[in-house]
Amino acid sequence: MTGLTLYVGNKNYSSWSMRPWIAMTAAGIDFSDVVIPFDFAAGNPEIRTISPTGKVPLLRHGDLLIWESLAIIEYVAELFPDAGLWPADPQARARARSYSMEMLSGFRALRGACPMNIRRPKQALDVGADVRADAARIEQIWAEALARSGGPFLFGSFSAADAMYAPVVNRFDVYDLVADRETLGYMNRVKAHPAFLKWEEAARAEPWVVAEDEV
Repeated sequence: MTGLTLYVGNKNYSSWSMRPWIAMTAAGIDFSDVVIPFDFAAGNPEIRTISPTGKVPLLRHGDLLIWESLAIIEYVAELFPDAGLWPADPQARARARSYSMEMLSGFRALRGACPMNIRRPKQALDVGADVRADAARIEQIWAEALARSGGPFLFGSFSAADAMYAPVVNRFDVYDLVADRETLGYMNRVKAHPAFLKWEEAARAEPWVVAEDEV
């Protein structure tokens, strides 16, 4: 083992946890994961004994704690520079980081109206113009990246950028938000990736239901 432990929330709902978990798993990085279910009204107090923010995900490496999805990915990418978490080309790498930061800081309407829910049966949701605008921008990002790289993923091979948008793939799918053929093709490739399938299998096996994340 590498001595890396990733603390995550409910795999059915925790989009923030999914991102570094998918990135590390897809890159073949050895780590252990600990699920701290957030099925308490005010959150699980157990995480407050571990995390300085009281939130997940959290990566422990020896005495070092790293929080926030993208910070975890960046740290692991430095530990394993040959793992291919980011594109090798500097310009592509800069774009991948820009897209990832946009995901981290934006698309609040989509995230608020359509919580990630792996187990949700596919059913269209009536959403507002703000959610549609978020979805359109994400589709634009994917189309631009795929056109430059030629696919099958945003920067050719699966990278941290794909991991950062993996929860959106679920949202677009289960809330039936998109219909573009190229968008759906990319989503299908992400959903078929072994790392995504492994996360999905664990999510579907979880017993917890969080009412506020059920739309």
